[in-house]
Amino acid sequence: MTFIENFEPVSLKDTNLFKPIKIGNALLQHRAVLAPLTRVRAEIPGDVPSRKWSAEYYAQRATFPGTLLIAEGTLISAQAGSAARIPGIWSQEQVHQWKEIFARIHEHQSFAWIQLYAPGRQASPAYLAQQGLQYVGASTGVYMDNASKEEAERVDNQLHGLTKSEIKQYILDFVHAAENSIKAGADGVEIHAANGYLLNQFLDPSSNLRSDEYGGSIENRSRLVLEVVDAVVEAIGCEKVGVRFSPYGTYGTMSGTSDPMIVAQHAHVIGELERRAREGKRLAFLHVVEPRVINPHYDEDDKKSWYKGGTNDFVYSTWGGAIIRAGNYALDPDAARRDVNADNRTLIAYGRLFISNPDLIERLEKGLPLNAYDRSSFYTFTAEGYLDYPKYQEALNSASVDQ
Repeated sequence: MTFIENFEPVSLKDTNLFKPIKIGNALLQHRAVLAPLTRVRAEIPGDVPSRKWSAEYYAQRATFPGTLLIAEGTLISAQAGSAARIPGIWSQEQVHQWKEIFARIHEHQSFAWIQLYAPGRQASPAYLAQQGLQYVGASTGVYMDNASKEEAERVDNQLHGLTKSEIKQYILDFVHAAENSIKAGADGVEIHAANGYLLNQFLDPSSNLRSDEYGGSIENRSRLVLEVVDAVVEAIGCEKVGVRFSPYGTYGTMSGTSDPMIVAQHAHVIGELERRAREGKRLAFLHVVEPRVINPHYDEDDKKSWYKGGTNDFVYSTWGGAIIRAGNYALDPDAARRDVNADNRTLIAYGRLFISNPDLIERLEKGLPLNAYDRSSFYTFTAEGYLDYPKYQEALNSASVDQ
């Protein structure tokens, strides 16, 4: 195993990263979080998390007790289909496998959350056509890009803006998925309103051109996210719900920094969540993607990846609860130290380097070198690149043998 070159690890043991914090009903022993990571390992048919690999994958990353793990983006319904091998949690078969995953996490005294999402226009129109499903988004004909438009036209499954009755069904689907998650043993759910997926499409003026009560104004564009949150909170309790936002994100051709009102849009919806919190319904956390990574497909050292003209500091002045920050912190331990110490409500989420370092928490604590990841195996239906990354001592032994 190759360690990352030209990277000087730093121990974060003496920072707030290794200070306990209560999230929902759980007392975490530290504040390093497994970010939700798409891995495309679900079985076909059925969109069931891999029976062979998934439970072991999460268990490997739960071995440091008191860790918060947010499982990969999980589809709320068949209609919310995206592409092949993305897991769902609407069927009993899926729930059964998630139950095994969550049980393995809990065996290590760690905590299991699951990210719930609907892709909207980020889905493949051709894949949906094969399943007999509509290609949907916030607004009819407002495509993500020319490629998705051409694909939709080729298979005669053109982008359809959700009707009000369809919106109501999507809200019910979020609730059903949340209830199934808790039945399967999850400690909570994260509602995905980031990274260009359906709820983000309603927030963003570039994808939401509606003229009804779900579009037009900042207040109207916030409506669907708030209705989903309210319904899920009513079903499973506010302490079991978090929400993810990406104010500066451009993935999925979101406006990001090109629209100066995007921060105002997010400040409004977050302010509404704070208002609910002060009325007794405080969510467990908000999870924000930092402008350090405006598109998850950019490499960490890609200059396009980091927008330095804005910050997520406004979230702290608007929201009074816990905040998870995500965005290239593994390779920038000085930034992790600064941000986690700056406010006692802060947690740090780690993504790509948690894939290649199943014992990442111990390495952060001790300042140990990090395994390099292989991007080519992120989304392959194999155990390789999923279960075979070594812990530190195993990697060190392997490196010694190779020398």
